[in-house]
Amino acid sequence: MITGFISTAQNKNLQNGLWRAVLQRPDSNEIIFNFETKDSAGKKIIYIHNASERLLVDDISVKGDSVFITLPFFESQLHAAIINNNELKGVWLKRLVDKYQVLPFAAFYNQPFRFQSSGNRTTANVSGRWSVRFLKAAKYEDLSVGEFVQKGNYVTGTFLNQTGDYRFLEGIVDGDSLRLSTFDGGHAFLFTAKINGDSISGGQYFSGPTFHLDWIAKKDANAQLPDEFSLTKMKQGQSKLNFSFKDIDGKKVSINDARFKNKVVLIQIMGSWCPNCMDETPFLSGLYNKYKNKGVEVIGLAYERSTDFARSQKSLRSFQKRFDVKYTLLITGVSVNDSLRSEKTLPQLEKIEGFPTTIFINKKGQVEKIHTGFNGPGTGEHYEEQKKEFYEIVDGLLVK
Repeated sequence: MITGFISTAQNKNLQNGLWRAVLQRPDSNEIIFNFETKDSAGKKIIYIHNASERLLVDDISVKGDSVFITLPFFESQLHAAIINNNELKGVWLKRLVDKYQVLPFAAFYNQPFRFQSSGNRTTANVSGRWSVRFLKAAKYEDLSVGEFVQKGNYVTGTFLNQTGDYRFLEGIVDGDSLRLSTFDGGHAFLFTAKINGDSISGGQYFSGPTFHLDWIAKKDANAQLPDEFSLTKMKQGQSKLNFSFKDIDGKKVSINDARFKNKVVLIQIMGSWCPNCMDETPFLSGLYNKYKNKGVEVIGLAYERSTDFARSQKSLRSFQKRFDVKYTLLITGVSVNDSLRSEKTLPQLEKIEGFPTTIFINKKGQVEKIHTGFNGPGTGEHYEEQKKEFYEIVDGLLVK
């Protein structure tokens, strides 16, 4: 494992205030984000800024002239040397199945902007709803919907697709050029493009160290995605799930246990690595706390990067603590990357199409609805609509 930059040099200070951070890809593209450092209860904390989101990071240590920042999710860390108390230089480490993903990382104190404007007059406005297509296998496919709000040259928004959204994106329009980025500790995205009236061309999407796609878009107030309740289905002739997995404490739990009988049960297919699961979990936690005494149970089925129980257990404990999850979390022991994950865990399903997937089960133990994906708070009104829809489904099942 890469351990960072431990030094015996004189202690240096991680200054409080706003920082501009840069992740440097091998292709020279830079994924930018901002964070703010503060003191709280005698220790250093950080808030990562992405549009309106403030992601708390509270596991930070300074040793000599080095700082070690452990992100709350995704087995992810920032290790850096402190230079002149106003610059950080190091690496972003993200643990994968059998290795670490590494990207050079730097941060600069008292630089509150994200993207620096070239000074060109802003001639384009990206506000509105867009029909978006990404280039895959030499064809523009994978329909998504972009929704953006531009004030001056400052832009926020996100892309919605069949399995959720790209969470909180933030950036600028500079002349006719669009730049957006986000970083949550596990996912680092950069979007660039040219805006020409009601069309977007030359779009580039960069993710992590190497991933890249082209994209185009047309303004379309009526752009729609497929019905999220139509994507994941039960196999013909099947109406009930049948599973048994260990919970975080190693105890076997089955959907057939007495505690779930004659109750409305929501199954959350999730993983601690999943950004949209990070958005759905606080919502489901609130729903569970409100409805648990009315006969509602929630079960999270975790598909982690590794099949190692102890490693999955550690990741899920952190996830559970951050969102104060009181409902049951089970470790399937099957990797998210396993092509047979559906057959090995939920063979009654045709296929697990995306993460998260939420399965609504009635009091008779029968699957009523299956929803693929989750529109998080970065989607604005779509988030509010989705929450309302989930509550209506649960209310309907309680009286059925």
